[in-house]
Amino acid sequence: MAARILIAEDEPYIVESLRFLLGREGHSVESVNDGAAVQARLETYKPDLLILDIMLPEMTGFEVLRRVRESEITKALPVLVLSAKGQESDQQRMADLAANDFVMKPFSNRDLINRVTALLPAKTLAGSGQAPAAVEAPMSSDRE
Repeated sequence: MAARILIAEDEPYIVESLRFLLGREGHSVESVNDGAAVQARLETYKPDLLILDIMLPEMTGFEVLRRVRESEITKALPVLVLSAKGQESDQQRMADLAANDFVMKPFSNRDLINRVTALLPAKTLAGSGQAPAAVEAPMSSDRE
């Protein structure tokens, strides 16, 4: 079963790149381009993973992440933060808000796919040809 992935990103070329990379891996991908649209889309799309930019219009990714974690429906949703904001204080704030992982822009395609795979529930990877990750990936800003 392919994973359902929601991308919250306002830069069209990054959305296009992510759609291509994740689609090539067999995943179903939807996207929104502002923070305010994330909550509504989460209710209708019910993704297995949220890829979240921090610098979004209408509502920051920090606020989106806070709301995701406060909701009974989405609090367990894996969230991979994808952002150019890599300062230590921003990374600490993401960790405090319980982001599952962090990838700095620009990102390595292989690193991004590996981190996505590590965060996806094993049930979504069954039959996809991908092996489930043995452990949840720690939040890190290391790039390969």
